[in-house]
Amino acid sequence: MAFALRKNWAQKLAPWLGLAALVVLLDQGTKMAIERVYDYGDVHPVTGFFNLVLTYNKGAAFSFLAGASGWQKHFLTAIGVIASVFILYLLARHGTQKLFSLALALILGGAVGNVIDRVAYGHVIDFLDFHWRGWHWPAFNVADSAIVCGAALLILDELLRVRRAK
Repeated sequence: MAFALRKNWAQKLAPWLGLAALVVLLDQGTKMAIERVYDYGDVHPVTGFFNLVLTYNKGAAFSFLAGASGWQKHFLTAIGVIASVFILYLLARHGTQKLFSLALALILGGAVGNVIDRVAYGHVIDFLDFHWRGWHWPAFNVADSAIVCGAALLILDELLRVRRAK
């Protein structure tokens, strides 16, 4: 009985953990590649609205808390770890809900990717810089993109759930 429960649990989690692992690999691989090619602060135009840059973010989204005295590294790392554990719990309970689990897997992969940076370097490596008419979106990375896509899918999942309930 216990083996059957574990097997069922593993079958529910496996595809989502695989996707999260893929996000982590893509995130860490692109960050390593950028760090090998560019020096900190380098800006390399790719298109009229997109640059590759190498910058570090010691804070959270939009550099929130970046200017703090260093405590934010541990705080943001703890939030990332706690969120990841909670997401694993949600995936174990709702792994058959495809859109919901897809969203959670993307967020999990992004969270783990950024936690790895904070633990290894004390900051998150960002390199994607979009701009338009002199306005620059804050630089971000693959992990951040996965988190944003996952959040958008969570909203879509909830909207679809509410619609089905009517």
